[in-house]
Amino acid sequence: MTRRTPQGENRFAPRRPRRSGRYALRLASLAAVLGAWQLLAGLKVDLWLRFSQFPTVTDVARTFADRLSGPDYWTDLTDSLTRILTGFLLAAVLGVATGVLVARSRLAEDLLGPVLEVIRPIPAIALVPVAILLFPSNEQGIVFITCTAAFFPVLVSTRHAVRALTPVWEEAVLTMGGGRWRILGSVVLPGALPGIFGGLSVGIGVSWICVISAEMISGQYGVGYRTWQDYTVVNYAGVFVGMITIGVLGWVTSTAVELLGRRLTRWLPRTSYLPGARTPRPARGAAAAAQVSPTTKEEAPHDQLV
Repeated sequence: MTRRTPQGENRFAPRRPRRSGRYALRLASLAAVLGAWQLLAGLKVDLWLRFSQFPTVTDVARTFADRLSGPDYWTDLTDSLTRILTGFLLAAVLGVATGVLVARSRLAEDLLGPVLEVIRPIPAIALVPVAILLFPSNEQGIVFITCTAAFFPVLVSTRHAVRALTPVWEEAVLTMGGGRWRILGSVVLPGALPGIFGGLSVGIGVSWICVISAEMISGQYGVGYRTWQDYTVVNYAGVFVGMITIGVLGWVTSTAVELLGRRLTRWLPRTSYLPGARTPRPARGAAAAAQVSPTTKEEAPHDQLV
């Protein structure tokens, strides 16, 4: 879509999609998935995929309503959120501090780097036996697993973000008489914030995966524990209630981290790219010559206008 300026020049003006239309499209896609689920499970379709044992959408909704009216669901929700927030906050503080230290100090990189790189590939869920042996209670072990899961994404993102900073900023602070702490507070941390929040966004998702797995193995309460109990008693509708709860909680917490990151980095320039908008193409031939201003035509050499 183009618009004409007062000077008669064509300018591309991408039309912004209406917010209501985008929400309607998202709701339609969700309704299509739920409708297909209800149809396949209701008809008990068994082709390459087997839907005969699947609960229908109505069965899951009925079980969900029953859980919401009872106290156990909210107790499990509170326990899982408490474990996630405790472990994630510890991982955020330790991951950012360690990442900055390793990126800024060669001594710290030589001392901590090999140990961290050996531990980093180990899945956090594999540390469940270690947590059981180290900590006197299952609650502390679950928090430890959650913290470990989020620690390494935050550490790696922070380290790369700090190393990617341009040295010109640091030199400018040194020129004005600033010391190490001034550089850290006014250059390193603000400049690395986008990368740090990228790691935090990844870390909160990994934390949910690991805390649910840890609750299934060694927990007594929580969404993961309840989901595993439903599976052992062949209550598949309850299993899907737990899965949906985990998905919604993960989406809400990751969205909160992203919104906080945007708030703290609002000084960054935002892209004006719009999905689905047409990108203006450069003019060619006679159209390019027609868009050149009269002044440019008079001042430019003849071979540049051909």
